Amino acid sequence: MATVRRCAHFVPGANEKMLNKAMATEADALVLDLEDAVTPENKDEARGIVSGWLADVDFGRQERMVRINPLETPWFRADVEATMVNPPDSYLIPKIHSGDDVRLIDRIITDLEAQHGHEPGGVKLVVLGTETAAGFQNIAGIPCVPRVDALTWGAEDLSAALGARRNRGDDGKYLPLFEQARTACMVSAAAAGVQPMDTVFTDVTDPDALRQDCLDGAWIGFTGKISIHPSQIDVINEVFTPSEEDIARAQALLDELVVQQAQGKMAFRFEGQMVDVPHFTQAKRIIALAEALKEGS
Repeated sequence: MATVRRCAHFVPGANEKMLNKAMATEADALVLDLEDAVTPENKDEARGIVSGWLADVDFGRQERMVRINPLETPWFRADVEATMVNPPDSYLIPKIHSGDDVRLIDRIITDLEAQHGHEPGGVKLVVLGTETAAGFQNIAGIPCVPRVDALTWGAEDLSAALGARRNRGDDGKYLPLFEQARTACMVSAAAAGVQPMDTVFTDVTDPDALRQDCLDGAWIGFTGKISIHPSQIDVINEVFTPSEEDIARAQALLDELVVQQAQGKMAFRFEGQMVDVPHFTQAKRIIALAEALKEGS
């Protein structure tokens, strides 16, 4: 399965204090942000600082992910060229319009890997698939190269792109169009076999609402989420980590499947419910996710 990031946490690309704080958390990935967290006049300085972090800082088990500036900006090429000298583990790619954008970025990184003697394909891409209207329309074709390792989406930038006044209703749930974007991201990631990551939850003062938002995503198949404040990390990790109860039940079901298969059965009663192939598939996913998280810890 794809790399599993329960929580990918944003770190402004020129703030060493926030980097040190983030490295002390349990976030699986740190997103070193060169885009929205950096003003235009500070882009060059932030790029240099992040490149220095990649060269000199020991991130331990945490994935080093860099959010570069969009392809059409004057900073994109410099972002990639500078950070590929000592490459990150992955790039978070914003404002994508189609698979053609992804293929172009893939070619640029491939050339830079060869230029610097890095492992071909070693740098992964986590793509923001719905920050533009065109990206939303074309999201099924965005995970189009092997380098794409995860797909996520963006409600805030999509709101701005569409001119939407809000993306959630009074009940806190996404309005239908944005729920459609969330669903499209999930389905596209699953079809491509890459990790589906849910988008940020912007209210950093409401942990209960954050937990429910995480559950809403996990229930439909997302396996991780992006955080914007350290207080969100533990809640996100908890929701996207299979519980001991879930793991035990999944293993018990698979053990019983072995017994039943020996009797020629692929559908049987388990804990009061009839189960068959879809239930076995889900149980295998839970076990695989638990094992992947254990290996990455």
